[in-house]
Amino acid sequence: MPKLVKEFKEFASRGSIIDLAVGIAIGSAFGVLVQSLVSDLIMPPIGILLGEIDFSNLFVVLKPGNPPGPYLTLASAKEAGAVTVNYGLFINHLVSFLIIAFTLFLVVKTISQFQHKEEAPLPATKECPYCHTIIPIQAIRCPNCTSQL
Repeated sequence: MPKLVKEFKEFASRGSIIDLAVGIAIGSAFGVLVQSLVSDLIMPPIGILLGEIDFSNLFVVLKPGNPPGPYLTLASAKEAGAVTVNYGLFINHLVSFLIIAFTLFLVVKTISQFQHKEEAPLPATKECPYCHTIIPIQAIRCPNCTSQL
């Protein structure tokens, strides 16, 4: 048992595991931030432009609860025990997903640009294989030893 605990401590203290944990925590916080952005800032103006629609209250009742509908809000339908398809919440989550996916795309694209290694320029000179003098790349004869290249 002590060996298992020691191996676990070594595993958990690796840099990659700690980086992964930090990444998950930041990703979770970013997801909450984007969800708030979508539900609190983006969707209300879109709802107003589309005729005062509250996307979080768009639903279809599959089976009415007690008391039977009509239900004005999703909360009242849930309170009555109705079975609903919440397509408005799905739209909110879809917009959140698209924002997160686009943001991650931009982050990965930016990181890959920094990691892209510049290709080395073509050499302007070469070394004579006979006398090891540095000569221009286009030379066909060495000016030092007059060897044919």
